[in-house]
Amino acid sequence: MNKCPKPKQPLVEHMYTADPSAHVFEGKLYIYPSHDLDKDIPSNDNGDQYAMEDYHVFSMDDMESPVVDHGEVLHMKDVPWVSKQMWAPDCAFKNNTYYLYFPARDKDGIFRIGVATSPNPAGPFKPQPNYIPGSFSIDPAVLVDDDGRAYMYFGGLWGGQLEKWQSGTFNPDAVGPSGNEPALGPMVAELSDDMLTFKEKPQMIQIVDENGNPITAGDEDRRYFEGPWMHKYNGLYYLSYSTGTTHYIVYAVSDNPKGPFVYKGRILEPVIGWTTHHSIVEFKGKWYLFYHDSSLSGGVDSKRCMKYTELKYNPDGTIQTIKPYDD
Repeated sequence: MNKCPKPKQPLVEHMYTADPSAHVFEGKLYIYPSHDLDKDIPSNDNGDQYAMEDYHVFSMDDMESPVVDHGEVLHMKDVPWVSKQMWAPDCAFKNNTYYLYFPARDKDGIFRIGVATSPNPAGPFKPQPNYIPGSFSIDPAVLVDDDGRAYMYFGGLWGGQLEKWQSGTFNPDAVGPSGNEPALGPMVAELSDDMLTFKEKPQMIQIVDENGNPITAGDEDRRYFEGPWMHKYNGLYYLSYSTGTTHYIVYAVSDNPKGPFVYKGRILEPVIGWTTHHSIVEFKGKWYLFYHDSSLSGGVDSKRCMKYTELKYNPDGTIQTIKPYDD
C-alpha cells in the first residue's frame, strides 16, 4: 500500500516504474507499468540500460485513494521465448478475460510481442507459450472499440527495431528514412476474436499535417518515434505518441482507427530523463494523463517513476498542452 498520490508526484516510491498504461476495470483504476530494476548499465541507442524483467500491477479506488501494489504478476523466467528486456506493456479486457500484452527480446535478440491472460485485472497472468505470430518491435497498446473489435498499435525506433522491419522481414542493417522522406509511423493490426493472434498483417499508420502531407522523418517535433496510445473522445480516434529525440508527447486525430491521422499538437512538454511514455484514460468523469519521468532517481533515465495529471480538452476537441513542472 502506498500513500495517496498527488498530481505530478510519483505514484509509488518503493520501486522504479515507467510506461504506465492506465485502464478502468471493475470500477477501479488499474495501472500496468514496466519495472525499472535498480541497476547501473551504460546507456546506448539500443536501450540496453533498460533491464526490465517483470511486471507489477497497481490500482486505485479513486484519485484520492492510496495506490495498491498487487505484486509481481509476470516474470520473464515464466515466458519460454523471452531472453531479456520486458518493456512497456498494456492490458485489455474481452471475453471475460484480461489480456496483458508485452514486448521482449526473443532468443535471437529480436523484439516480439507476447500475451498473457488472467481472470483478474490484478493478475497474476499466465503467458502463452510463444509470442504473437507476425509480431515485432515494442510498445503494444490495445483499443477495444465500441463495436467489440480490438486493435493493437505498436512500434518504436532505434532500440525498438521498427526501422529494421521496413521490408517485411527483419534486417539488422536497415536504417530509417531521413530528411524529407515520410517518417515511419506506428503499426496497427486488428486482433482476432480470441485476442491472442493478429486477424491481419500489421500495416503502418500514416500521420499527416493539416494539408494532408505526410509528416517527414526530419520533422522531429512531430514525427512518430515510439509509445503509441489510442483513446476515443466524442467519437474520434486520438493517436498519441512520443517524438523521441525532442521528448514531446503529441497527438493526431482520425475518424478511423487505422487512420490516416492528422497531427494536432502537443500534449506534454519534455520531462526529466530521455524517454517519455504515457497513457490517457477517463475515470469518474475526468480525463487523466499518466506518464513517467526520472525525478525519483535524480535524473537517471533507466530508473523512472510514473505520475499522473488531469488532461483537459478545448471546446473544439483539441487537448491543452501540459507543462509537467508548473503548478
